[in-house]
This record gives sequence, C-alpha cells and structure tokens, in this order.
Amino acid sequence: QVQLVESGGGLVQAGASLRLSCAASGRTFSSWTMGWFRQAPGKEREFVATISYSTSSTYYADSVKGRFTISRDNAKNTVWLQMDSLKPEDTAVYYCAATSYFRSTIRADYHSWGQGTQVTVSS
Repeated sequence: QVQLVESGGGLVQAGASLRLSCAASGRTFSSWTMGWFRQAPGKEREFVATISYSTSSTYYADSVKGRFTISRDNAKNTVWLQMDSLKPEDTAVYYCAATSYFRSTIRADYHSWGQGTQVTVSS
C-alpha cells in the first residue's frame, strides 16, 4: 500500500519544460514499479511512462519518447517526470501510479493512484 501526491503542474507555452513530482508514503516504495498516466479533456486516461523497481528500467509511450524522462530516488520516496519540448497535445491531468508488475502500460495493473496535477500547454 502506498499513498501518492503529484505536484509541479502549471501553464506553459509550447516548447517549454516542466518537472512533475510524485511523493510517496510507505515503507515499500522501492518495491513498486511507478508510472505516469495522463488524461486530456474528453479522452481516456493513457499511459505516458514507467520506471521499474530494482533496476529502474524505463519505458515510454511513443508520443513522448525523446521528450520526457522518468526517474526515481528511493531514498526520497519520489518519482519525477521531466517534460521538455512541450506541445499543446500534452495538455492533460497527469497522474502518478504504482504497480507490483515489473512493467505495465495498463491502467488496471496499477493499484495506487495520486489525485493528479494539471499541465496546460498553450500554442
């Protein structure tokens, strides 16, 4: 069981950068694979990036590969999403989540979710 709280969202212009943070509680944070999902207005929640437990193996959605970087620090119980070269299509509420799977892009595989943080990118 882990509690997650996202922060760092905001309003920026296309081409700018943002760094999202996800603070986790719980003694077993290092045992969870962590993921970021996003949900744009009128659309379903979609996978963005994940970083595994143990080896910190990363995987990204094609739409963000090369622009976004996921990282974690188990000593700080924190996972980040560095977002560069932002586009209007990146506008969404971004959610942090945790799963026991080594790697998953499936929403149902994640057992813990934060409340989300809004990212808005203007053109």
